[in-house]
Amino acid sequence: MILWFTIVQVVVAVAAGLFCIIAGLAGRRPSDWSVGSLALVELLLVAQVVIAIVSPFAGNPPSGSLLEFWVYLVSAVLLPFAAVAWALLERSRWSTVIMGVAALSIAVMVWRMQVIWTLQAA
Repeated sequence: MILWFTIVQVVVAVAAGLFCIIAGLAGRRPSDWSVGSLALVELLLVAQVVIAIVSPFAGNPPSGSLLEFWVYLVSAVLLPFAAVAWALLERSRWSTVIMGVAALSIAVMVWRMQVIWTLQAA
């Protein structure tokens, strides 16, 4: 996995998470900005899926547990959809906070995927 891309993913997910949490605590219902921030996280996760599929063919196979890696990846890809769907159905400020928590959870999963791929210190 490309380390700089992982760092960008983590920074974007943390920024989106903090944005949503602050907006939710400020009493804002889900806005285009908060939903859009999770959409950006989702686009980066789709790129992560492509990289994960192509990397072994480029001579960069994962060094850790492949099952754990794909469980994190599938969870991270599905989490934004679930958070946004709930936010759009509920339309409360707390659903905006939940979107933020989902984004922060994704940041942790993406970093863990990097650790699994390169066997860096956990």
